[in-house]
Amino acid sequence: MGGGFGIHYRRQEAPSRRRFCRSDRAGRQKGGLETRPRTGPLYCRQRSAGILVSRVIYTKDSGGKSFIIQDAAMNDLIRPTLYDAFHRIWPVAPPYGFPTPPDDYEADIPGTAINDVVGPVCETGDYLARDRRLPPVKRGDLLATFSAGAYGMAMSSNYNSRPRAAEVLVDGKDVRLIRRRETYEDLVRPEREID
Repeated sequence: MGGGFGIHYRRQEAPSRRRFCRSDRAGRQKGGLETRPRTGPLYCRQRSAGILVSRVIYTKDSGGKSFIIQDAAMNDLIRPTLYDAFHRIWPVAPPYGFPTPPDDYEADIPGTAINDVVGPVCETGDYLARDRRLPPVKRGDLLATFSAGAYGMAMSSNYNSRPRAAEVLVDGKDVRLIRRRETYEDLVRPEREID
């Protein structure tokens, strides 16, 4: 039994743990099977807990498409470009009248527009979402990319000489920096000159 069953991707489609365990138990009893969890329960908690927060750099319309360019890139969250993974994205502080965030990301919410959410790396694969309905955003606004835990930092890289993001642990009102943002000096520190 592996991970992924407990994640809400587009709607509230993931079964509750109780419902999943009930169906799993019934299947084992019927088939006389023994199951062992791999990373499933831990994975679904970690993945749901992680949020990648980025800042909008600017917005533009080009070639009949609308783009939201933000400071997170494919090196911060590779899953969308690597295998077209879906991550919910919504403004941290949405404009007045918009839900925070909606339960159904495929709903046609009045006032939203279709955008590609892309990074600043200037690569075809540098995107976090394509054709996504979002409320209006402007330069400086924060976006939350949900379900980025478990594999977000583990799969991040320094591609294009980009330092990795900081990690912050939020527990109720307690907020702690648990990994500082990398610097350019961190990137070049292991390098040695050759005579």
